[in-house]
Amino acid sequence: MTATKRSAASSSAVANLAGVVKAWTPSSWQSHTAGQQPDWPDEGDLDRALKQIAGFPPLVFAGEARSLQASLGQVAAGNAFLLQAGDCAESFEEFSAINIREKLRVILQMAVVLTYSLGVPVVKVGRIAGQFAKPRSTPYEQVGDLQLPSFRGHIVNDPMATEAARTPNPERLVQAYHQSASTLNLVRAFTKGGFADLGRVHAWTQEFVASSPEGRRYEQIASEIDRALDFMRACGIDTDSNPNLNQVDVYTSHEALLLGYEEALTRQDSLTGGWYDCSAHMLWIGERTRELDGAHVEFLRGVGNPIGCKIGPTTGTGYVIDLCEKLNPGRIPGRLTLISRMGAANVEQALRPILRAVHDAGHPVVWACDPMHANTFTSATGHKTRDFADICAEIDGFVRAHHAEGTWPGGIHVELTGDNVTECIGGADKILDSQLVDRYHTVCDPRLNARQSLDLAFHVAEMLRTSDLA
Repeated sequence: MTATKRSAASSSAVANLAGVVKAWTPSSWQSHTAGQQPDWPDEGDLDRALKQIAGFPPLVFAGEARSLQASLGQVAAGNAFLLQAGDCAESFEEFSAINIREKLRVILQMAVVLTYSLGVPVVKVGRIAGQFAKPRSTPYEQVGDLQLPSFRGHIVNDPMATEAARTPNPERLVQAYHQSASTLNLVRAFTKGGFADLGRVHAWTQEFVASSPEGRRYEQIASEIDRALDFMRACGIDTDSNPNLNQVDVYTSHEALLLGYEEALTRQDSLTGGWYDCSAHMLWIGERTRELDGAHVEFLRGVGNPIGCKIGPTTGTGYVIDLCEKLNPGRIPGRLTLISRMGAANVEQALRPILRAVHDAGHPVVWACDPMHANTFTSATGHKTRDFADICAEIDGFVRAHHAEGTWPGGIHVELTGDNVTECIGGADKILDSQLVDRYHTVCDPRLNARQSLDLAFHVAEMLRTSDLA
């Protein structure tokens, strides 16, 4: 699609959204029930922090969000694949250029493997530059003799087990904004400044393939990519200077959990008149906050960003259709991504009737698989973890369900880090339960490390290449 056609399609989509969103303002969510909001101790301090953020520049721009939506429209049509990946929850303490670079490196490596193997563009969306808040099962937890507010992410409070540390602090909202801005600046520099060069990224992948018995399973795909690069060079294509081969677009996303923060960063686009949440290119609603008449659905139904929603194994088909009508009544391709998190044992059976119903209703959604959250368990050592085999099994079931229904398994949504952590068992290095304690650094949920993440990308590539969908 040419730039002119993309621009026309984006303008049409904005007009379509504006025509169907009725009686909405950035603050209309406040008249609905909002779950998972912190118990801020001083409303005056909260108001001052939010007003300060509202006066800051936007973190992203409406035109960028429209570009992402156009790319996701291609995913919905079966012509591209979505890779959404990054931290379970970003940390104030572990914020550094090295951590950002290594996380980005893993995402780029996964994207190259998937692009080559699937033969379609990979839309790269990071859980980055804003993924600070986390929903919790209970508002309080017992720590020894103390009953403390639950840790809700560094944007709200501190994980240290003291009353002072766990008290929600609105100044953390401001700190999260500044850290997001710094992260975005670095991501943009890396993705446009040569770090994302195709040859460099593939060389990193070759190191993984050569360094372990499990990695050598993927020598064939790695060798094929080598030959493809050699062929391009032989044809006179300068892979070092061609912008299509050494620059990429990486978009940002996070769960839109703290609605006051999201409202403070919502701006009216001067070109289209539409409203955009400029805290990230893409926002999603979690499993715990997706009530049809709830505040989170109310807020996101009115912003022009592409949005996502998690759906679990107990989700009914009627509810999903109602959700699609609420969040994307204009049936705009790429506007809505449904992220299934069913569990390895449930995904194939639970997902098929939903796929069928959404397809029959004519909703052009992107289908993505979150193979992490429904496969979490507590290990014998007391650590919350996930088994790499279960993660792969859920993706396999996701693909089989789509194959059976004739729909496109459009992407994966995973929690990962570029660090050499030991938080999920299994994978190329066969991490054991007893090794979790070695490098268990997450502030919330267990993440795949760099080698497990690349192992997963090769597994997905193999699964899709051997199915009739690829």
